[in-house]
Amino acid sequence: MKNILVLGAATLALPLLVAPAAWAQGPLTGTVTDARSGDALPGATVLLDGAVVGTTDAAGTFVLPAVAAGPHALRISFLGYEVLQRQVQGQAEEQRLALGLQAGVVLTGEALVTASRANDRTATAYTNVSREDLAKRNFGQDLPYLLDQTPSVVVNSDAGAGVGYTDIRIRGTSNTGINMTINGVPLNDAESHGSFLVNLPDLASSINNLQVQRGVGTSQNGGAAFGASINISTLENRREAYAETQNTYGSFNTWKNNVSFGTGLLGGHFTVDGRLSRIATDGYMVRASSDLKSYYLAAGYQAKNTLLKFITFSGREKTYQAWNGVPEPFITGNKQLLQQFLDNGELSEADVARGLREGRRYSYYTYDNQTDNYQQNHYQLHLSQGLGADWNIGAALHLTRGFGYYESYRANRKLVDYGLEDVVIGTQTIKRTNLVDQKWLDNYFYGGTFALNYQPHDNDKLQATVGGAWNRFTNDHYGEVIWAQYASNGSIRHRYYFNDATKTDYNAYARATWQVLPWLSVYGDLQVRHIKYAIDGVEDDQNDVTTRADYTFYNPKFGYTISLGQGHQVYSSFAVGQREPVRSDFTDRPAGDQTAKSERLEDYEAGYRFTRPGVPLFGRPTAVRFEANYFYMNYHNQLVATGQLNDVGTALRTNVARSYRTGLELSGSVAAQDVLSLSSTLTLSRNRILNYRETVYNENFEPVTASEGRLSTISYSPAVVSAHTLEGQPLKGLRVALLYKTVSEQFLDNSASDAKRIAPYQVLDLRLRYTIRPVFVKEIELGLLVNNLLNREYVANGYTYGYPDATGRQQIFNFYFPQATRNYLASVGVKF
Repeated sequence: MKNILVLGAATLALPLLVAPAAWAQGPLTGTVTDARSGDALPGATVLLDGAVVGTTDAAGTFVLPAVAAGPHALRISFLGYEVLQRQVQGQAEEQRLALGLQAGVVLTGEALVTASRANDRTATAYTNVSREDLAKRNFGQDLPYLLDQTPSVVVNSDAGAGVGYTDIRIRGTSNTGINMTINGVPLNDAESHGSFLVNLPDLASSINNLQVQRGVGTSQNGGAAFGASINISTLENRREAYAETQNTYGSFNTWKNNVSFGTGLLGGHFTVDGRLSRIATDGYMVRASSDLKSYYLAAGYQAKNTLLKFITFSGREKTYQAWNGVPEPFITGNKQLLQQFLDNGELSEADVARGLREGRRYSYYTYDNQTDNYQQNHYQLHLSQGLGADWNIGAALHLTRGFGYYESYRANRKLVDYGLEDVVIGTQTIKRTNLVDQKWLDNYFYGGTFALNYQPHDNDKLQATVGGAWNRFTNDHYGEVIWAQYASNGSIRHRYYFNDATKTDYNAYARATWQVLPWLSVYGDLQVRHIKYAIDGVEDDQNDVTTRADYTFYNPKFGYTISLGQGHQVYSSFAVGQREPVRSDFTDRPAGDQTAKSERLEDYEAGYRFTRPGVPLFGRPTAVRFEANYFYMNYHNQLVATGQLNDVGTALRTNVARSYRTGLELSGSVAAQDVLSLSSTLTLSRNRILNYRETVYNENFEPVTASEGRLSTISYSPAVVSAHTLEGQPLKGLRVALLYKTVSEQFLDNSASDAKRIAPYQVLDLRLRYTIRPVFVKEIELGLLVNNLLNREYVANGYTYGYPDATGRQQIFNFYFPQATRNYLASVGVKF
């Protein structure tokens, strides 16, 4: 209640900060059309003085309710058309502009990316995020934190402050079920299905735009979208030269420094863009530091109908391991529970002493090089080619090179487990040793993608795309002992396990939208995807992990959209997504056990959209947007943890016949342009496993599976998620924003036990940005982000396991990832 009152007071107070003179400025209304045909261009991007201030509605119209007196640069962009730039003068009277865009004579480079983007005809739920949107939020935290205010999103950080290892969930689906592409090239790891953005620090500074699709969405390259997809584009042609630098310092000794530059268009054909970045932090958790470096370089050639661009970007990370989390008693202070951890050997006396000092910031590891070290280099060659007035093709070749290791101190390990002989000293036989090992990954991911687009310039009733990709992934997994107290017969970098994996993934799809009637459009999409996967060798437990798997999936999608007058739309769609098991579903099982089945998702979506750029509100024209989306995601053979373990105690995922996610996503915004805006999202969902049968172990460590199934809640799936941003401009150049996030309770496993849950939490952030334009540089921006303004102690992630004591009573051990209390990031950005 206190949080609600604080937010309410802030909501009432912020408009009072707005200078009365700002409301006195006159509105500007514009209609954007195709200069040749006169057809309206809905969805065109409108920028005023370099900032995105809206998009055109279904009639091609936009309204800027209050344009301050003086000259302003108006910029209109729309895919496939030349950018229109015009100087406008703010004045008290309303202005009306008719703006005709010329068909583009130079391709934008988006032909490949656009092929997988949703739009207002594809009958699915999506959110577009522009470069300007990301820049407002970018203080050096990882990309998931910049998307925190988009619908159905929950984020967390191992180190507690959004730098280093971070994760994103959308509709309760982890990043292993979120398809992620960069310029149409898959980013997800082919084996684990995850996207590890820690390997690409400060990627957000090179993103031109991105789209988050919720549900199965449109056909994508790479891994299945089993809950959402994030489609990133860095393909941008900036015609004017630029140079920028961003510098941030904040709590926990956090630093971000980057330099970006671009040559603009040279000789009418060539462009070069680049960026160098470094992000470093000590982390909120004790011994949770990160040292992250990255670069981005793009060189392009463009002619009338051709764009050729080579892009390379890379990231190198060194993070102290914080992925063990914090034992529950160090967070709650429960002494009885702490004694249970101690008695059962989950913590040593030294751990307890250290944990009592460090509290919720406790870190398990103390070895000074207990670090994760990884580098990922990306190379992409893109071609966009116009094929007459109505056709274009986008194609790309790509290579990703990844390599690295994590280093660990291991105490009292059996020599035989590392392929080492027992040591005999006199009459003493030594069977165990302390040692340091490194577990390595060494991989290549390469292939090609293409998309052939039909986009008639004089009639947009039918638009179609045929596309696909062929990709191959090879990965060596191995471990080496680099030091041992008793090395026995070991040598330098003694290798104690090795296995290699090869995965080939190719897909083809055809997609079309057809405007059947002026008020009705239909959408169809069919994808065929084939995967071959092979593993040879042994894992670190000396288990033979030889695997052969082969899958073919057919994924249809179709829907319709109905226009109900200006600014009103309803839509409905059905889509199928299927995916193969992840690597651990094979390697954690006994040799030859390949019983894990592929998963299937049937996604039903239906929604309503209302967009009106000039609604009379408080006597002023105000941009209003509202969306409501219902979803029902019906899973068959979803792989979930049921409590079953393998012979060394590793949790196994088991296929459950039926499970589902269903809910309602509401989002809306009210914007008086640069004066005041309020945006909100709310997701209400129900996430269930049908006929769930939990497996526990008795005092003899024999599995006992429940005889009767029951309805249970899917883990890490909050029933309520909301996000709200209130932003105003009390002074020219000063923008003040309050960002409020709420997440209801989540469960650590699928048993829905109150003893294994994450408590609900609410977080309020404050963001200030002040921009000045002195004569000696183009722009200076000062920024301040205060995270967790109300200083709440909360956790956003965790895990659990358990086993019986001598009496058969189940012992539960929960570990959590606490998030930082109040902290800040202050930035200075300069544009030359």
